[in-house]
Amino acid sequence: MANPPANMQTYGVPIYAADWVPEEIVRSKIDKDQKKSEDDGESSSSPSSSRRYIVLPGGGGGGNSGIANVILICGVDLEANSLSEEPLVRFVVGTDLPYRMAVHSREGGLICAFSKSCKLYDWETIMRPREDNEVVVEAEGVITELRDVGQQLALAFNQEGSVLAAGGEDGFLRVFKWPSMESLLNESQAHASVKSLTFSESGKFLASLGGPLCRVWEVNAAAAAAVATLSRENDETFASCRFSVDSAGNEVLYIAANTGRGGSIITWDTTTWRRRRSKLIRNNSISAFNVSADGKLLGIGTLEGDVLIIDSTRMQPIQVVRKAHLGLVTALTFSPDSRGLVSVSFDSRVRLTVIEPKGEKGGMRLWVVVLLFVLLYIVSYYFMEAKGMIRQKSP
Repeated sequence: MANPPANMQTYGVPIYAADWVPEEIVRSKIDKDQKKSEDDGESSSSPSSSRRYIVLPGGGGGGNSGIANVILICGVDLEANSLSEEPLVRFVVGTDLPYRMAVHSREGGLICAFSKSCKLYDWETIMRPREDNEVVVEAEGVITELRDVGQQLALAFNQEGSVLAAGGEDGFLRVFKWPSMESLLNESQAHASVKSLTFSESGKFLASLGGPLCRVWEVNAAAAAAVATLSRENDETFASCRFSVDSAGNEVLYIAANTGRGGSIITWDTTTWRRRRSKLIRNNSISAFNVSADGKLLGIGTLEGDVLIIDSTRMQPIQVVRKAHLGLVTALTFSPDSRGLVSVSFDSRVRLTVIEPKGEKGGMRLWVVVLLFVLLYIVSYYFMEAKGMIRQKSP
């Protein structure tokens, strides 16, 4: 049986979320540990200049599945288009599944949503050496304000890491200052169920999505208040939302929706809160959605396991990886430099898709078109000459 490609690895647990480990403190610690391993004679990995790290929560949940609930940290090498064969860190969290996650933009650690409560883990705790399958104390790290609040389906920090939003399966939306946890919003009926949260780059707006509606909240230092309600049209079902910027540098809100014809991306104006356009992407339902940091690319994962990378200006797919996963894509995230996309799934697979430079692909297509045109011209000329349609020149 052939070995899997280096850009696809199976880590043994269903994976539910994915995000990048902040550089600075965390990366320097992992690099130091990697260097120590190399000095001890272990095989060296790729140069640190091309190495990134990604954090992945997942597991088998409660019961007797035999699959641990863990937080994994894995290596990503964009230059080599590869993932580490084994997780660099395997942190066992207990009998409950870390179903959702939000990573602080700096060194503030990460928050995981479990079935009843949310817990905060600092990077030192996650990366501290442990015995195999050693489990942390169940109560460790539980956030008091998010204790016994039920399953949270969405967690998000603003870009500065100064505000945290949590949306529950019960439709409850909570917004806090971070790290003081001073309440900015406590809305018990924001949605029937909150499925997606996203902050605008400025941090001024928070979009919450659930059921047939997407609501927009204006967030300031004192409170958060609703400013707009965005409704579906026809048979649309909203699946995910993300703030970004367009090619002119203006802030936009994208909503991924599913219809009877397939998935579509709706672009909203953040001044008028009206639709700019809606684009049907393909005939498969969207299960995961994200936007690159530079706003130029959209990433889509489907129920069938496909991954699509879309040009946000033309709204056309520029890369399609069919059957990237064996089942639905649970999450995907672009690298901070927008050079790669990592997708994850219930199938325990993690896949890296490196973004192909537009110039190379476009240039190749242009040369093919030109060559075909020249060949067609030559063949047509000799055909018409043979049929007497073109008078032959006298010697």
